[in-house]
Amino acid sequence: MALRTLVTRKSLGNLGLGLRQLRGLQTYSLPDLPYDYGALEPAISGEIMQLHHQKHHQAYVTNYNKALEQLDAATAKGDSHTVAKLLSALKFNGGGHINHSIFWKNLAPVKEGGGEPPHGSLGWAIDNHFGSMEVLVQKMNTEGAALQGSGWVWLGVDKELKTLVVQTTENQDPLVSKGANLVPLLGIDVWEHAYYLQYKNVRPDYLKNIWKVINWKFAGEVYEKECP
Repeated sequence: MALRTLVTRKSLGNLGLGLRQLRGLQTYSLPDLPYDYGALEPAISGEIMQLHHQKHHQAYVTNYNKALEQLDAATAKGDSHTVAKLLSALKFNGGGHINHSIFWKNLAPVKEGGGEPPHGSLGWAIDNHFGSMEVLVQKMNTEGAALQGSGWVWLGVDKELKTLVVQTTENQDPLVSKGANLVPLLGIDVWEHAYYLQYKNVRPDYLKNIWKVINWKFAGEVYEKECP
């Protein structure tokens, strides 16, 4: 049975996913945050950030590596039944690792530019496609709040059409699951573990405040790379 990887080896490296070798098998490690856990307060509490990073993201990494090792063993034995059973774990935990590795880079402390509106080509593209930054924020907040259960709301770019898109994905599905040409610029985690300790069940308040620490500089750099 052929197994298609979620993303290419090159793109994994570009996302900073902590690719490493273990007994000849490629596995992954938890990436460090580029800021302290409490640096995003009051928008996101230090307690949430620490739990989110050390417990939730670490769990995705641990379980992804476990599934990769099991896949390696099953493939070596020609055990297609076990390979098929592992696909859901690979998708869920691999997607969780990919999504969170992007999410941390999408955030920045206010003193380091968090919340500053996008400039340059991305700012122009947002105005051209959505009408204004305010319209984009409202659209993402509305779709993120309306997402049933757990998932993500994304701002992405179609690298072939050179157009911006807003999409939601369920559970830990990465944006590429909505289209092979879609590249994530900004992803907001709307799983309860991302906000419940601080915002309880009021997801719209979390979505309103997270924009105060969005790292538009990073999103702009990705956009300019994909749409030079």
